[in-house]
Amino acid sequence: MTRKTLLRATGMALGGTAAALALGLLAAPAFAPPAAASSMSAAAANGPASVADLAEGLLGAVVNISTSQTVKGTEGPGAVPMPQLPEGSPFQDFFDDFFKDRGNRGGGSQKVQSLGSGFVIDAEQGIVVTNNHVIADADDIEVNFSDGTTLKATLVGTDTKTDIALLKVDPKGHKLTAVKFGDSAKMRIGDWVMAIGNPFGLGGSVTLGIVSARNRDINSGPYDDFIQTDAAINRGNSGGPLFNMNGEVIGINTAIISPTGGSIGIGFAIPSELATGVVDQLREYGETRRGWLGVRIQPVTADIAESLGMTSANGALVAGIIKGGPVDNGSVQPGDVIIKFDGRDIRDMHDLPRAVAESPVGKSVDVVIVRKGKEQTVTVTLGRLEDGEKLAEGENGSPDGNKGGDEAAPVATASVLGMTVGELNEATRTKFGIAASVSGVVITDVAKDSAAAERGVQPGDVITEIAQESVSSPKDVMDRIGALKEQGRKNALLMLASKTGELRFVTVRMD
Repeated sequence: MTRKTLLRATGMALGGTAAALALGLLAAPAFAPPAAASSMSAAAANGPASVADLAEGLLGAVVNISTSQTVKGTEGPGAVPMPQLPEGSPFQDFFDDFFKDRGNRGGGSQKVQSLGSGFVIDAEQGIVVTNNHVIADADDIEVNFSDGTTLKATLVGTDTKTDIALLKVDPKGHKLTAVKFGDSAKMRIGDWVMAIGNPFGLGGSVTLGIVSARNRDINSGPYDDFIQTDAAINRGNSGGPLFNMNGEVIGINTAIISPTGGSIGIGFAIPSELATGVVDQLREYGETRRGWLGVRIQPVTADIAESLGMTSANGALVAGIIKGGPVDNGSVQPGDVIIKFDGRDIRDMHDLPRAVAESPVGKSVDVVIVRKGKEQTVTVTLGRLEDGEKLAEGENGSPDGNKGGDEAAPVATASVLGMTVGELNEATRTKFGIAASVSGVVITDVAKDSAAAERGVQPGDVITEIAQESVSSPKDVMDRIGALKEQGRKNALLMLASKTGELRFVTVRMD
């Protein structure tokens, strides 16, 4: 089995041994186009004869980004200790200088430098776009232009979820060249693209390729929707632009898959249709302001679709409602399937996070859901995702990310194994007549023909333990069931308490 390694196309750390460079030729394919494609022009069939004119006009807008960071030295396992030499040894001065430079003596500190790429989008204001991981934790950031000019940069804002950062330089006395974003939605598989960047610290380098695929999810963040290209992208290309043949930026080069660390023709770029909204918010606010629905979601499998009376497995299944979130009012419930959001079709779970995040905070949107086999529309006023993250951090100590795009603050209700579970509070105790001595998580609903229903589980039962671990909230139940599934378990052992506190064990099938 070939091992695949996903790498950020980050810059090289300066120093170290010299890299051996291999040169090769890229020949045009030697075959005649099929008769069906005879209407294509020769240039379209064989690719552009030259991109020299295009590259010449764009190179000035692409920059090299140099960062430095001070890190403390250490005497730990990664450090090389100062050898003990005999007094008066002729090598004493040599070793003193060697270890002093590396900050390994006395726990000193040292400067670490790295290189990346970026591009200017506003020449008058000196606004530069790059990747967040290029400048993360940097003490100093310098932007190096193709004419040899070097300018200090300040950080305008960053977005870790899309790995985008915005920098500003003072263009006074310098004539900068800027490029514009294009529409990545118009790019088709097979279209020509050109990457410009700073691979291995070599300075402005141009590579040519095609769009190999679209909508790639490489599990790097909640909004993955990468353009895949075979244009050579290497370490140091991070943050550089991917151009269409009109000289417009349709992607920001970010990551590669490579077992060696070098390009094997599988690179990924953030599409401009995702990047432009983030860049605009960073310019205006210095931060992102995303919409927030307040749900935890999971995929709709064929089995789930069948059990819910749906004709096809599409949409996003609501697995939990986040406490204090926009829909913690009953408008959306666990077990609902969201199939349309604000007019946009939700084909699968991954479509919902982007649709919500790209919506303005405070906007009222129509959400089409399937509930108990019937479609209905509910109106929801969106909250702000960043507020949801603060809520999660305040409740849990740190936000718990998930593919739903909404951070997992404690859930008020959740749907697991055909059961809807909720907090055991005064309201639910009164509703189901549960004694004050009973503690755990109350089951408020059980789906017909579910594995739980087959085992005689009923609304009003209280889950006190799962696999011999106590649970006290809907989130505990979700996390515990998820952990059992990851362990490959086929069944979940539940300890249930009746309304009066009588205990019994029930095994519920999880497959």
